[in-house]
Amino acid sequence: MDQITKVKSISIWIFIIPFIAVNACLILITQFHGLFPDQESIIHNTFPYFDGGASISRTARPYPSWLIFKPAMFLTSFLLIRYWLINRNIISSFEENHKNLKKIVFFGIASAIALTVHSIFLGIKFDNDLYKLFRRIIMLMFIVFEIVAQAYLVSTLYSFKYKLFKYINIPYLTLKILLVSILIVIAVISIPIISLPGDDFFGFNLKHFKHGLEWNYFLGVITFYLLTFFMWKKN
Repeated sequence: MDQITKVKSISIWIFIIPFIAVNACLILITQFHGLFPDQESIIHNTFPYFDGGASISRTARPYPSWLIFKPAMFLTSFLLIRYWLINRNIISSFEENHKNLKKIVFFGIASAIALTVHSIFLGIKFDNDLYKLFRRIIMLMFIVFEIVAQAYLVSTLYSFKYKLFKYINIPYLTLKILLVSILIVIAVISIPIISLPGDDFFGFNLKHFKHGLEWNYFLGVITFYLLTFFMWKKN
């Protein structure tokens, strides 16, 4: 199927582009300090996947990091829209008018739009509590919409997996279900904690926890698309 070839190609780029972009921003801001006109923006000696020393936005916000981050996120948003529309076509070819079809498309495209809006406002300095709240809500919407879309997609594919044996590697579909389940559990547990005001939780430093969680959760979300690439068979 031509649609399967397309979704394989798009999915691998949805993994590669944001992965390279955010890590390139991290390397720039921690290793190439001379490129930053504002030396207050630079960061020393951190690997946030482990130590939570900086948030993704902290590494992507200053110039010239945003020259990499913003175009990459805009391109990723476009690819996400294409990804969810192609999945709609694939599902329709097996199960026309499936009950989850509209939900998959709605939440998938909504997540892409939220990512675009977040990228547009990243780096715009405006000292207002409502503006800061708006940015947090947009980022939360992206995460929620993305995970919901992924959950609906894997549950839908699993519901008629007997029709897909010729086209997919079932173990990778199982891995995708496991990954989405873990992401949902982590979100349910962590969102109430990271929503607490301040950075101290009974002596525990929430700031570094939030940052470390952000980097690793981001990696988990885009790994879904890497698994998509391996799930669909070449022929």
